[in-house]
Amino acid sequence: MNIGIIGGGGWGTALATVGAKNAQHVIMWVREDAVREEILRHRTNSSFLPGVKLPENVVPVDTFTDFAQCSLVILAVPSAYMRATALSVRAHLRPGTPIVSAAKGFEPDTNLRLSFVLSQVFDAYHPLAVLSGPNIALEVGRGIPSAAVVASPEAHCATAAQRALMTGTFRVYTNRDHIGVELGGALKNVIALAAGIIDGLGYGDNTKAALMTRGMAEIVRLGRALGAEAATFAGLSGMGDLIVTCTSTHSRNRRAGLALAQGQTLAQVQGATPMVIEGVNTTHAAYQLAEAHGVDMPITQALYEVLFNQRDPREAVIGLMTRAEKNETEESLPQFAK
Repeated sequence: MNIGIIGGGGWGTALATVGAKNAQHVIMWVREDAVREEILRHRTNSSFLPGVKLPENVVPVDTFTDFAQCSLVILAVPSAYMRATALSVRAHLRPGTPIVSAAKGFEPDTNLRLSFVLSQVFDAYHPLAVLSGPNIALEVGRGIPSAAVVASPEAHCATAAQRALMTGTFRVYTNRDHIGVELGGALKNVIALAAGIIDGLGYGDNTKAALMTRGMAEIVRLGRALGAEAATFAGLSGMGDLIVTCTSTHSRNRRAGLALAQGQTLAQVQGATPMVIEGVNTTHAAYQLAEAHGVDMPITQALYEVLFNQRDPREAVIGLMTRAEKNETEESLPQFAK
């Protein structure tokens, strides 16, 4: 079996180290010439996954020609480039090759889920799945025990991805609720940005615990409005991903929120890293989706105002704390059993 991975960032590179344990070759498309050359010469990707040695059967390429040899293809590119990248690779794949989206976000401007974007590109010729979970790329690349979930309405597609990526240090579960798994992985970045702001303002563990709990309530409300199953958000792509992204020092979304609270502008924060901070666009998408579907998301709304309307972060927290009284059980807490 050959596995194709599109994207030479941290997550794509980490998945290459995992897939290399099960595949004859992992063919990895890498956009940056310097990164591709470094992998060929030194088996490292110091720009996006420092300190991790890539196996010899990871083959970096600059075209999609060799993807015709792959029995599974994983797209690990930023949300803004998903459609264009999928259109570029489409003609090079064998009919029926399973496609896995490993990105966490929404398409800019349209606010479409990325698996829906892929369904538009690939039509019915390729089964689709989404991969998500509490996965810091650097830890996965280093072989630290981790778990993920791959979801698809077509069970054979989820199973194919599970078998391709399951190792002794990377445990993969399957799920049929691809909408819930995808939304959990995307929307937790909104709360992670807010968690970084909480840390940057010097608030405590109580504040972050409240933020994460009420943030999950918002995620579930929007998720159910968009067709997800509430129980999915109790799993790896919901609660699991929320915990790690809000607490890890490696989380780029949390670090971005921290920098914002310390006085940097959004442009400065985004310009300080070559990596995409997906939570920024996701906040914009979540705000608009909540408006369109009539879903109450006060944390998301407050963060939207901080990011795009220059609202003072500390004042935004005060605004959330002084909202009208609510009954917790009547305010749509996660109904995981339903």
